[in-house]
Amino acid sequence: EVQLVESGGGLVQAGGSLRLSCAASGFIFDDYAIGWFRQVPGKAREMVSCVSISDGSTYYGHSVKGRFTISSDNVKKTVYLQMNNLKPEDTAVYYCTAEARCWGPPDYLGQGTQVTVSS
Repeated sequence: EVQLVESGGGLVQAGGSLRLSCAASGFIFDDYAIGWFRQVPGKAREMVSCVSISDGSTYYGHSVKGRFTISSDNVKKTVYLQMNNLKPEDTAVYYCTAEARCWGPPDYLGQGTQVTVSS
């Protein structure tokens, strides 16, 4: 059974930090890119970051570049999203995805984790 399980969301004050985790199972981890997107009700989905597991290439959305860092532990099959200097506009549900290439259509999707940043 394919699973992407996110964790680490929560409530934090502006300027604070959170680390999200995405634990993958049920598919060949090395063959995929693992990405994060976020969504606020009524707004378009926003791509946040992505890592290509095979070569370690990383990508970031414009609004998070310089504040967020994506990394992967290929032994644990887990991808992390370190979020620093959080802003109220980062408030969203964050979803983990697995796709053939970064920014491509997701093959698998996690259940999401809520991140709320208070001002």
